[in-house]
Amino acid sequence: MTLAPTRQLVADAVAGGRAVAGFNVITLEHAEAIAEGAGRAGTGAILQLSENAIRFHGGDPRAILAACRAVAEAAAVPLAIHLDHVEDPALVDLAIANADAWGLGSIMVDASRLDDAANVAATADAARRAHDAGLWVEAELGEIGGKDGAHAPGVRTDPDEAAAFVAATGVDGLAVAVGSSHAMRERTAGVDTELVARIAARVPVPLVLHGSSGVADETIRAAVAAGIRKVNVGTALSIAGTAAARAELAAAPDAVDPRPYLRASRAAMADTVEHFAHLLLAD
Repeated sequence: MTLAPTRQLVADAVAGGRAVAGFNVITLEHAEAIAEGAGRAGTGAILQLSENAIRFHGGDPRAILAACRAVAEAAAVPLAIHLDHVEDPALVDLAIANADAWGLGSIMVDASRLDDAANVAATADAARRAHDAGLWVEAELGEIGGKDGAHAPGVRTDPDEAAAFVAATGVDGLAVAVGSSHAMRERTAGVDTELVARIAARVPVPLVLHGSSGVADETIRAAVAAGIRKVNVGTALSIAGTAAARAELAAAPDAVDPRPYLRASRAAMADTVEHFAHLLLAD
């Protein structure tokens, strides 16, 4: 299976009235687990590498992106590669310049910490250049709830502001604040599906739900029915993978070979990917 463009996976989800899952990659085991889980579900998915993950790899994304590309090219289902929450303008420039060489299908330009005018200007400029490089571009007009000083719970995306932002920036997908929150360990977040539907009616591009690890299955389904077309999952993989590794190490406290606990972690993450992938398939 060849590496897939993000644009095509999202378009297929839109046409089918469903959503495509974007799963966060931190290590090679994450990428392998995503390919395995999506393959078992028989559906495409997006391998997402955040700026935080790039920082973990010493600030140079080339090695982990090369690994993601190799995994995608060998996968049984179409997989795309996406850079997520890229705030550093230098990294945006680097990604645009190397999109083809790195196998990138998309980028989320995250200028949401800037004031509205600066966010629009930075996002519009990046989107224009990214489109020239063939990239699908995601953005947000205000921070999604959760870690790193994001806005207080209860803040929501305004449909009219969302429509104006998309028109002014030319982005291809919009991440919306509708109740979910990054880095949640419990699946207790509510999603304002009525608001999702109102935004979807006003905004001519696919909507993205971040922080989906903290949202219950039935709520995710309702959000997709209301108009969400890309669902981001990260923390759920870390929870499953870390728990499996911890159990393996507890059972063998003298172990020094990393392969047994990494294998267990990868298997648990693959099961989680398969669960979310099945969840997003159209009934």
